[in-house]
Amino acid sequence: MELVNTQKEPNEQAGLRLVPDFEDLREDSQIEKQFVNFMFFRVNPEWRKLDRETKAIFKSEFQTTYDKYREHFLLFSYSLVGFDSKADLMFWRIGSSLDLVQEMTAKLYRTSLGSFLETADNYLSVTKKRMFVSNEPEDKFHVAAGEKKYIFVYPCAKNRDWYERSGEERDALMEENFMVGKRFQNIKIHLTHAFGFGEHEYIVTFETDEPRDFLALAEELRETPASKFTLRGMPVYTCRQKPLIECLDALG
Repeated sequence: MELVNTQKEPNEQAGLRLVPDFEDLREDSQIEKQFVNFMFFRVNPEWRKLDRETKAIFKSEFQTTYDKYREHFLLFSYSLVGFDSKADLMFWRIGSSLDLVQEMTAKLYRTSLGSFLETADNYLSVTKKRMFVSNEPEDKFHVAAGEKKYIFVYPCAKNRDWYERSGEERDALMEENFMVGKRFQNIKIHLTHAFGFGEHEYIVTFETDEPRDFLALAEELRETPASKFTLRGMPVYTCRQKPLIECLDALG
């Protein structure tokens, strides 16, 4: 498992976190943070009533519009068909511009296929400096994404009791969760910050080639002391990465 977690900004309270010196701060200020977007769609049942030729034309138009933004984003497409009743398709977009997230979404909706898509969920977050630094030669703010077959998307928030704990106590609880996750070598965890974008505070994602390992990790994390501070009721989406055309073919 590789944990891609995040660190609070230098002006926030910190306990176990790495403390940058002046040179680190100057370097960090020059690194552009990334916006991260997970957008979930469900298809209108009327789509399945179209003839095959019409659907092929509509999918080609949609693919062309989607591909135009590859130079602006890290783009990954996922199918949820057969996994979830709320959504059929998910795009994971990582880039430096919220305006382009909006522009791309609007243009996709204006395609013929887009008229059959409805937004099931939409999560925005931002990268920050990692708390736990892996041995991989990544920079401090950028997500190395899309390396595994499956991704599990978990928007979450902490309850008020969490913030009544000291920074040192919170850090110790988070480190315990980290040590649990570290035992799962084939799971890569990303944590990005969403406070201000919606009712959730963090978006945690788990990438793996083996879903059984994620279920085992989730069970162990549920038993840690930090779990009692997590608000329940947030959705967990199971997504299978595929080329966009395969995701569109799965819509029926």
